Amino acid sequence: MNNLNIPPFDYKIKKSDEKLLIFDILRKKYIVLTPEEWVRQHFIHHLINHYQYPKALIKVESGLHYNQRQKRTDIQVFNREGQLFMIIECKAPHIALNQQVFEQAAQYNKVLQAPFITITNGIAWHACSTDWETMTVQFLEDLPGFE
Repeated sequence: MNNLNIPPFDYKIKKSDEKLLIFDILRKKYIVLTPEEWVRQHFIHHLINHYQYPKALIKVESGLHYNQRQKRTDIQVFNREGQLFMIIECKAPHIALNQQVFEQAAQYNKVLQAPFITITNGIAWHACSTDWETMTVQFLEDLPGFE
């Protein structure tokens, strides 16, 4: 797998039917190890280990309806009151974090209305806050702290 710009963690990988699988601590099962999943797993552990986001308040691959279609967000983080705090869109390391990727996350967030959005490919990440009253977006220097 590609080297990422996210600290490593103690992961578990196994092989099944010629496929590599990685253990997901949130879903408590092995998941097919794709480049995007490699980024997702690293980012989840980074949220928990570096930013102290509670594991119990992080959800993976949550569904939503957008334009009459079923879509999925990669990671959702909730606050202690159970309200959506941040959505995170993960891409494979070779995918550039361009306007199209940001717009995908922003479109999902029009439905979900989280105060924060983050996009990452494991090499770089961009986080922003959304003020829903003024409909303005502000890019952040760092991920929002968990309160």
